[in-house]
Amino acid sequence: MSALQEEGRVVAVSRDGEHRFSKPVVEEITLVEGWGIEGDAHAGTTVQHRSRVARDPSQPNLRQVHLLHAEVFDEVAVDGYTVGPGQMGENVTTHGVDLLGLPAGTLLHLGDHACVRVTGLRNPCRQIDDFEPGLLRRVVGRTEDGAVERKGGVMGVVVTGGVVRGGDPVRVELPEGEQRALEPV
Repeated sequence: MSALQEEGRVVAVSRDGEHRFSKPVVEEITLVEGWGIEGDAHAGTTVQHRSRVARDPSQPNLRQVHLLHAEVFDEVAVDGYTVGPGQMGENVTTHGVDLLGLPAGTLLHLGDHACVRVTGLRNPCRQIDDFEPGLLRRVVGRTEDGAVERKGGVMGVVVTGGVVRGGDPVRVELPEGEQRALEPV
């Protein structure tokens, strides 16, 4: 891995013990190595998202932590949408980190101790339109060359546990060698 660079900060942290779309903002979350976020419905070594459990409950959980860049809130506000931390289901809302531009395998060091390995892109689903009608088309679209563009954040697994709070620094450690673009997980 390459040297750590401070890229941004944690705006807010969220968790929910139930499978709901939005997650309430809390003062702090505890990341548990190989498990996810203590007290969150999506924590576990195998898939926890209901649609994925229905397909194959033995799949590894590559979606233990959902991170979303707060800059997307400003992007959707142009079209009249008001969205804040936790409302799109993310656990960690960041600012100043180009999450969508990171390669697979990037390590995100959060706060003093926690570390998350980025596994892929969140694949936004129709539940976003249940939360705010029409929002799905703002976070999933097409680039000028016709490729699908997903702006719903990234997913990751906990490599090192620790407590994370709003205001904590985010330090990015890029993987060495050939960089793989993020794909939906």
